[in-house]
Amino acid sequence: MTQITLSHIQAAAFDLDGTLCDSIPDLAAAANATRRHMGLPALPDKVVESHVGDGIAKLVHRVLTDTREEEAPQAQWEEAFSFFVKYYREHLSDFTRSYPETETGLGLLKSLGIPLAVVTNKNELLAVELLKQLNLADYFSLILGGDSLSEKKPSPLPLQHTAQVLGVDVKNMIMVGDSHNDILAAKAAGCISVGVSFGYGNMMELSKNSATKPDWVINSLPEIYENLRPQKEQG
Repeated sequence: MTQITLSHIQAAAFDLDGTLCDSIPDLAAAANATRRHMGLPALPDKVVESHVGDGIAKLVHRVLTDTREEEAPQAQWEEAFSFFVKYYREHLSDFTRSYPETETGLGLLKSLGIPLAVVTNKNELLAVELLKQLNLADYFSLILGGDSLSEKKPSPLPLQHTAQVLGVDVKNMIMVGDSHNDILAAKAAGCISVGVSFGYGNMMELSKNSATKPDWVINSLPEIYENLRPQKEQG
């Protein structure tokens, strides 16, 4: 693993769903409300979870077809997408909660003077609103959604843009996430990939493939602080 020191890490980017918060209950509720609206039977939450990670446009296709790659007819997708976004926006945080040590971990990193960003494939408007409702938005200097730029994760562009906005070299930034998209984007951008063991992705499985193996796996966000704080503070 890359030697991680405070002098080396100058910024941190985080995925949102499955990394900072567990949003599956509300995403699944929106997905099944959409399926009901379209005359389709409900899907189990775990199935909806397996479809999450590539943005809401893709999620709606998967919710309609219940496949990873098949796309729904355009007219059907447009109606479902409009319904999903309206419903989900009204129920963003009915059941969505931050993971137990999210706020502690973010606060500790901020205490080191490290700027933080969110880089998610969720629509920017929804990501910003959800972070506000979870009382997390103020921790971040930048919030990028899947529709903020011309490309989204696993493209390196969002991380390259984030590093530029935060004024750091991308190789001095970490990307913390739970999915293959987060790790692939980090590797392509040249920043350190940090996988979380508690999200929707299976880090053990991802670690078996060199392309999706993170540089570092953590069980909670405060672990980042423990590894980054100056050595003299570490009794």
